[in-house]
Amino acid sequence: MDEERDEHRFSEGQGFDDPYEGFDLDPPELDVDPGMVDPVDSRVVADTLDARQIPTDQVDAEALLDVGLDYMRINRFEQATETMERVARFTDDDRLEQEAWVNKGAAHAELEELDEAIGAYREAIALDDDSEHAATAETNLAYALWESGRHEQALDHAERAVELDPRFPQAWYNRGFFLLERGLAEDAVDCFDNAIRLGHRSVEVLGEKARALEELGRDDEAEELADEAEQLRQRAEERLVE
Repeated sequence: MDEERDEHRFSEGQGFDDPYEGFDLDPPELDVDPGMVDPVDSRVVADTLDARQIPTDQVDAEALLDVGLDYMRINRFEQATETMERVARFTDDDRLEQEAWVNKGAAHAELEELDEAIGAYREAIALDDDSEHAATAETNLAYALWESGRHEQALDHAERAVELDPRFPQAWYNRGFFLLERGLAEDAVDCFDNAIRLGHRSVEVLGEKARALEELGRDDEAEELADEAEQLRQRAEERLVE
C-alpha cells in the first residue's frame, strides 16, 4: 500500500514565480485595512474609491446628509464630520452644501476640535452670508470663537446672528451670555428675555438670566429664576433615569 502511494505523482504544474507575487480577486482600489474601518459601515467600499470615478449626479447628497445627521444623533461625531465633508464635495446645491458645512462644524465642536469647527462655519458663511443657515453658522461660530479665547470676535458674530434672524432664540442667548461676561448685565437680561419669549426657556437661559439679575441687585427675581432652573434640571435628570 505504501509503495502504491509512493508511485502516484501529482501534477507539478508550472510552479510560481521567484520571488512569488500574491494575487487577489479584488481590485487594488478596494484594498482596505479592516482595522481602520467600521465593520458595519456599508459605505466603506464607496469611501475607498477615487472620488473622480464617481459622477456627482450619481450621488444622492440629501440622503448622504441624513446619514451624517444620524451619525450625530448617536454621537458618532468623527463619522459625521467625514460624511458631511462628502456631502459638501458632491452636491451642486449651495443650500445643501452650506447645511453640510454647518453640521460638520457642529460635529467638530462636539469633538472639541475648535479650529476645525471654526473653519467649517466660515466655509458655510462664505457660501452665503444671508441665507437660512447663515444665522446658525454665525451663532455656532460665535460660540466656537469664545471657547477658543477670541472673545471680541465672538461677540461680533453673535451680533451678526441676531441681525440675520431676530427670531432665532439661541442667537439671543449667545449674545446675552457674551454681554453678561463683559459686565453688561442689563443688556444681557433683554437678550435672555428675547430668547425665552421665542421658546428657549431652558436651564441655561434661566440660570444666566438669574446671574444677570443678581448683578443688577434684583435678588428676589434672581432667586425665583434660579429655583425654576433647578426644577427644570431635576425634571430632566428624572427623564434620563426613566
